Amino acid sequence: MTERQGLIRKAEKFLESARVLMDSGDLDSAVSRIYYAAFFVAEALLDALGLSFSSHKSVISSFGQEFSKKDRLDSRFHRFLIVAFEKRQQADYGIETGLDREEVSELLEEARAFMKAGKGWLTKKGFLKS
Repeated sequence: MTERQGLIRKAEKFLESARVLMDSGDLDSAVSRIYYAAFFVAEALLDALGLSFSSHKSVISSFGQEFSKKDRLDSRFHRFLIVAFEKRQQADYGIETGLDREEVSELLEEARAFMKAGKGWLTKKGFLKS
């Protein structure tokens, strides 16, 4: 298994974990898993271009440069990564986060859309087997 495949598998596992956590009412942990799932998808996509970064902000920024600005994927996914990162910070470090189920559910749906688009791009370009 390549690192790219491993990142996608981990992202899929984290999306399922996020759903379970959300359903159990642990919204903060669900948001954290949603963000990390999206982060792993972004890392897999950047890996396909031969790019690797050591910080979350570098991954998010480079994803924007390589995939949004170059129209490889819809720019909404870059905006989603930024929001998910901010929400994860809030969920992991805040005491009273104010997150509600509807907001977390929307983040989960956008993360699923990002996963689908990312896997589709990787498969279409021959970087991932279907």
